Amino acid sequence: MKRNAKKWVAAATVGTAVMTTIVGCSSDKEGTATPAASASTTQAATPTKAPENLAPLDLSIMLPIFKTNFPKDDGPVTTEIEKKTNTNIHLEWVPNASYTDKFNITLASGKLPQIIYVGDVKNPSFVNAAKSGAFWEIGKYLKDYPNLSKANEVIMNNSSVDGKNYGIYRGRALGRNGINYRKDWLEAVGMQPPKTIDDFYNMLKAFKEKDPDKNGKDDTYGMVLVKWTGQWASGFDIMKLWFGAPNKWGVVDGKLVPEHQTAEYLEALKFMKKLYDEKLINQDFAVFDSAKWNDPIANNQAGVIVDVTDNAARMDDKIHAALAKDGKDNPNIHYVDNMIGVTGKNGLKALPTSGFAGILAVSKSTVKTEEELKRVLKFLDQMNEPDLQTLAGYGIEGKHYTKDGDALVVSKDTALLESEVEGLNQMLPFIPEDRGLKVKQTPLRLQTTKIQKDAEANIVANPVEPFISSVYSQKGQQLDNIINDARIKFIVGQSDEAALKAAFETWKKSGGDDLVKEMNDLYAAAKK
Repeated sequence: MKRNAKKWVAAATVGTAVMTTIVGCSSDKEGTATPAASASTTQAATPTKAPENLAPLDLSIMLPIFKTNFPKDDGPVTTEIEKKTNTNIHLEWVPNASYTDKFNITLASGKLPQIIYVGDVKNPSFVNAAKSGAFWEIGKYLKDYPNLSKANEVIMNNSSVDGKNYGIYRGRALGRNGINYRKDWLEAVGMQPPKTIDDFYNMLKAFKEKDPDKNGKDDTYGMVLVKWTGQWASGFDIMKLWFGAPNKWGVVDGKLVPEHQTAEYLEALKFMKKLYDEKLINQDFAVFDSAKWNDPIANNQAGVIVDVTDNAARMDDKIHAALAKDGKDNPNIHYVDNMIGVTGKNGLKALPTSGFAGILAVSKSTVKTEEELKRVLKFLDQMNEPDLQTLAGYGIEGKHYTKDGDALVVSKDTALLESEVEGLNQMLPFIPEDRGLKVKQTPLRLQTTKIQKDAEANIVANPVEPFISSVYSQKGQQLDNIINDARIKFIVGQSDEAALKAAFETWKKSGGDDLVKEMNDLYAAAKK
């Protein structure tokens, strides 16, 4: 695998101009993380064996924890992991809410564990420490490990600092975004799943005008939008790609251009304005809280959400629960369906996530030699074996879960799981994917896994992803606000096209021109 910035520029993808964080719908709490998963429910594998003829490796690992209780160093699951990997593990658990503060304090102290979870690889304190030699640059070593050598190059690029990887990424679904819609509504209005942008528009129009819930009232609309601009999963940021707009930055005649300076971006905005003017989207979207995003779907008010496709299952569950409460549920059907997207003039395009939820960095102050580094990487490689993924994710069969065919059934003893299992999945890289045992999957969840994998072939790259911008670190929030405010005002009719373009000029004068120059300098340097 080629791992230098020169080769990666063309493969870069997703995120804001220079900031990459997994936010919003992509919770990383135990049981809710979304690794880059295989479509199968399980995969047989030879149980992992500990290396022979070497003394156990002492390994301290600092990780976030989401509960007040957590697995101990001498717990049964931790002990079993140690046996399989020939290690003595010391877990340094830090409450997630205070993890950033603890991370910065630990970094400043210079007293680092061998492995430390880094939530934000663009965090200035981490970037400065990495560039100063505090962490191993591991890219060149990965080819020597059976699992790590299969790391996704796009995600490697996204998790890099100026093209260098200072840790092992924790994989999540890359092709996660798409369309979720009420399948029963689509059938009620006599339509097929949309294939083109025009089909998508016609679906929204039918959901408003053709009484899809068959209650005889004019009380439905097409799509729910929210105020959250989520950076890699907001409705508009997904839909603009259908029109041929770039993902944050595009390349025109060899030069980087911000997305809002393209004709395709303006075309997408005009489409959003049309949806608003025709009341096919909620009129309060600019102030609508993302925490309530699913409510209009479950309450039979709206029929579509453009967001992460795994949200379809959550929406479906919510509808089933509401219907069951009224004694009207049919547990054998799915009320919600999903798809990657619709085609525009350039074919099917999908907005990727960053593909990772933080990295596991290896400290040079505690892992002093290349020989030691290779043993640490061996451990991280082993944690991708199916049996160890199952062990760290769900515990020990017969104690923490039982099997139902190829699926597992998790124990209902929550106290036991919290004290012995939950949290250990925070050290799973899921490279190349999640191959461990899984809980039983519904047809909708299996379909979601498949389309997320299929979507990877259609993702649109962000060529500036690995770059660290000093301009953006100082003015990024201000610049983003100018664009977000301008596009909302245009959609809701508070400004016209001339005012929109005037706001784009304000962006340029407020630091945008400096950002464009800096990004192009970094882009040119990376290609040399």
